Amino acid sequence: MQYVPGPDRDAGEPSLERQLVRLAVPAFVALVAEPLFLLVDSAIVGRLGTVPLAALGIAGAALTVVVSLCVFLAYATTAAVARQAGAGDLRGAVAQGMDGLWLAGAIGAVCAVAGQAVAPWAVAALGASEAVAPGATTYLRIGLTGLPGMLLVLAATGVLRGVQDTRTPLLVASAGGVLNAVLNYLLVYPAGLGLPGSALGTVLTQTAMGAALALPVVRAARRHDVPLRPHPAGLGRSAAAGVPLLVRTLTLRAALLLGTYVAARTPRGDVALAAHQVAGSVWSFLAFALDALAIAAQALVGHALGSGDPARARRVLRRTLEWGLVSGVVLGAAALALRGAYVPVFSSDPAVQDALSSALVVVALLQPVAALVFVLDGVLIGAGDGRYLAVAGVVTLVVYAPLALAVLAADGGLVPLWWAFGAFMGARLVTLVLRARGERWMVLGAGR
Repeated sequence: MQYVPGPDRDAGEPSLERQLVRLAVPAFVALVAEPLFLLVDSAIVGRLGTVPLAALGIAGAALTVVVSLCVFLAYATTAAVARQAGAGDLRGAVAQGMDGLWLAGAIGAVCAVAGQAVAPWAVAALGASEAVAPGATTYLRIGLTGLPGMLLVLAATGVLRGVQDTRTPLLVASAGGVLNAVLNYLLVYPAGLGLPGSALGTVLTQTAMGAALALPVVRAARRHDVPLRPHPAGLGRSAAAGVPLLVRTLTLRAALLLGTYVAARTPRGDVALAAHQVAGSVWSFLAFALDALAIAAQALVGHALGSGDPARARRVLRRTLEWGLVSGVVLGAAALALRGAYVPVFSSDPAVQDALSSALVVVALLQPVAALVFVLDGVLIGAGDGRYLAVAGVVTLVVYAPLALAVLAADGGLVPLWWAFGAFMGARLVTLVLRARGERWMVLGAGR
């Protein structure tokens, strides 16, 4: 791990643009690797039939909730490390990173063990039918064992992003994507393990990626004479910094879980759930692609505020919003135009294909709004403005929940459900714009 300093604050806008490209492009590849795991799993498992694909949808939703709730391990660490690096305290930045790794490992181990008993309840709570529940429970229990590795990936990635190293996560994510595809195919089909083989392949990949990303952080700690053992005070600071982001993420996951709950109870049952699972995977793929700019904004805004340069933070905000809007329009148009080619990849069931194709129209149209939301979210995370994000998340969930439940009461189906989710994204955009227009998020110095 090597810190790459940002451009000189007097270098001008072209230097900022080059810095954004240097950070965002590798971040894009690294970010899309995660939803690609689920997309690859969906394509492989989809050939086993509609019931296994629906089971993957239930288990995948539950696992995604756990991992996404712990995304604060990356986001809070990125903001804190970037601020300290911007203030010139690289040793402190590395120490913060080591605390994040220990916290990630501990949380992952506890969740992996505790989740075994909770798995059947979680599957039932998400609305799995009698046919789907056994496979979903098995997949979930196996998948939980990969949590320590996955959370190490989040924490180590946050450290590396904070010192503006997006190349290492790119290399590890690329290798992990290939390994995941190969292992899933071999374990599902030649090995004859079916759905459990898909879960096992993903677990092995996550564990290998966690070890690969933690290694450069450990090496940096040795180079800067940072103790490798856990530091209680540092663990406490890392946990406290992540609490507001945890609340923010809880509201996001609650919205997505509510969508799965409603989809599972639509008149078309398992067909709707299978289609919703794939539509959600496509949404995640596009979201992570758009989030690359947000990742760049996190690192650059944190560095700018840590070094006492609010004008540069404002320039990062403006430029990432411009680029984000263009990216959202392009990705949305591509998702809409190409759906006839990629929908059949995920299911051979005509009913699933028809429901999925209709839902994807809404998914595509929402991309410009999503792009603005992700960029603004990233800027405020980089500024360490987690408390506001937590409150705004609760407000937007309150807006969305009645709409989603109204779709359920009216048996509206997937398309109205996705439009309700669009209202959720619109509410998020309003709250973020209101905050970004002011100055209260731009706190200067190494700590917030």
